Amino acid sequence: MTSGRVTVYFAALLARTEDGWEASDTELDNVETLADLADLAREAAADGADDTVLVFIEQEDAWFGVVRVDGEEDPRVFVSNAAVAARSSYGAMLTDELLGHDQDDEEDELEALDLDGTEDGYDEDAAQAVADDPDGDEDLAAVPAGPLGESAILADLGVAERELLALEGDALVTIADALGAAEVLEAVR
Repeated sequence: MTSGRVTVYFAALLARTEDGWEASDTELDNVETLADLADLAREAAADGADDTVLVFIEQEDAWFGVVRVDGEEDPRVFVSNAAVAARSSYGAMLTDELLGHDQDDEEDELEALDLDGTEDGYDEDAAQAVADDPDGDEDLAAVPAGPLGESAILADLGVAERELLALEGDALVTIADALGAAEVLEAVR
């Protein structure tokens, strides 16, 4: 997805098959909840409902998220920087789920974030100040700065918890490389 000339979000699905990983880029325009995202991932399962599907979401170098769907099990989520992600529409969807925020209040929460759809002008220092400011917006102040979710989400696939927590920059490429899926991910970038 783009805003002007600057890429705001990148989203892709990686489905594990008998022959390796298959990647497809995906539009998140109709995704409003984690359940919608999990349904989208299950539809991408090539060989059946029990396949592992990973959803990668990235906002430039600001944050990345991984959602893992294994068949009909509940999705598992990891977000690299919750305070930063909570300031973006798709990141807020993930962090709200992880923090147990009520989905019925999602629209009010998004309005409180004052998002204009072009979060590419994001200021990391301002987001950290919001996260650290107890007198600021209560919803954003409750979001921890740093990683949130299941950091061992990819451990059985070759990305140890410690490695995932240390990733910076183009993290999704590093993850895909460890999975043996760098080429298929690059094809949809």
